[in-house]
Amino acid sequence: QVRLVESGGGLVQPGGSLRLSCAASGMFFSINAMGWYRQTPGKQRELVATITSGGSSNYADSVKGRFTISRDNAKNTAYLQMNSLKPEDTAVYYCNARITTRISLKDYIDNYWGQGTQVTVSS
Repeated sequence: QVRLVESGGGLVQPGGSLRLSCAASGMFFSINAMGWYRQTPGKQRELVATITSGGSSNYADSVKGRFTISRDNAKNTAYLQMNSLKPEDTAVYYCNARITTRISLKDYIDNYWGQGTQVTVSS
């Protein structure tokens, strides 16, 4: 069974920094794209940043220049470094990964989500 486990959320003052981690575990063949999304009450989940297996990244306009996504393929882990945090960055942050499992020489690609980690930016 594939699991994504996030860590690193918390309370930080405006202008501060946090680093989120997302570790994938279980039986799988490979991890394709990984990403971070966030959601606030009453709103749809929105994309924050994604990164391919080759390291190409994409960001929401609202976080460009402040957030950096990275991954360590050897550790099956993605990171989100968040700097210059603003109150509007307050949300539950979710890790996402598209993961390939191989069964009887056939590949299955599925979308997985972590349980979410709360980030609160407040003075």
